[in-house]
Amino acid sequence: MKAMKKLVYILTLLFIPIFLAGCESKLLVFDPKGPIARSLTDLIVYSISFMLVIVIVIFVLFSYIVWKYRARKDDGDFEPKEEKGNHWLEITWFTIPVIIVIALMIPTTKTIYEVEDIPQGYEEEEPLVIHVTSADWKWIFSYPEQNIETVNYINIPADHPVQFKMTSAGTMQSFWVPELGGQKYTMANMQTNLFLVADKPGSFYGRNTSFNGRGYAHMEFEVQAQTQDDFNEWVNDVKTTAIDLTEDKYAEILEPGNLGRMTFNKTHLEWVNHAHGGSEKYIDSELYEISHDDEEHEEESEDTDEQIEESNTEVEEDTSDSTDADHSHH
Repeated sequence: MKAMKKLVYILTLLFIPIFLAGCESKLLVFDPKGPIARSLTDLIVYSISFMLVIVIVIFVLFSYIVWKYRARKDDGDFEPKEEKGNHWLEITWFTIPVIIVIALMIPTTKTIYEVEDIPQGYEEEEPLVIHVTSADWKWIFSYPEQNIETVNYINIPADHPVQFKMTSAGTMQSFWVPELGGQKYTMANMQTNLFLVADKPGSFYGRNTSFNGRGYAHMEFEVQAQTQDDFNEWVNDVKTTAIDLTEDKYAEILEPGNLGRMTFNKTHLEWVNHAHGGSEKYIDSELYEISHDDEEHEEESEDTDEQIEESNTEVEEDTSDSTDADHSHH
């Protein structure tokens, strides 16, 4: 009976997070808005369902065994006879995990290869190419064909493949738009590729998921999927209203810190493509060091610690002298 109570208690603890999760808004991962996101969501749902079946079977068998072989008052001095191992059972316990791994491996491998290319149904369309450059702590998006550049937001045509060519101007970061696809890392001096498609016009949340310092929490961006006409109109508006991006302005943008949205004509690809190096020209390591005020604060803290240690030493000496005096008196 105690074992059953413990089992019920454990199951309750396991299901509490599930019930609490229902108090929040729907998870973006389970609300796909594109073919790549749907493939990944289907894989997640399949994996969770498959493992849930395994967990249920294990708990049922565990409960049955605990109940069947529980200690009873009428057992007396009963001692089970010694038996040798069963080879068929040993083969079964070895085979079941292998089958489980294969059942998870096949759909996972298939899905990984699917999402690394243009989704089915869009193979004949020429993808829109956008260069993604992550920096501390903002996202920079370059449209080489349109010759425009944005910071912390992207506009893309809906129902059209987009190829993101991603790199980093500094630390490694992770590009993720959960409603459109899975995450992929950006790294300095190399390029990673990611294909995404948005089924319909809409606004989608994106962010960095790799911790990279004090501005990490605000390193977010928006993906705005538009009709092809609206996208073309936006490009024309940028060309007629936005200022030109200069190399000095780009160097200023790369300085560590959080920024709002920005839009420019021209792209930084005219001067540097961080996938091929050159970041050291724009990144000043001293900008990452603590400020003078922080240094003074640390010095004050160190002085305070030293004063405390000196006071403790003086107290110990006084206590020692008093003790010696008491011994001498006696």
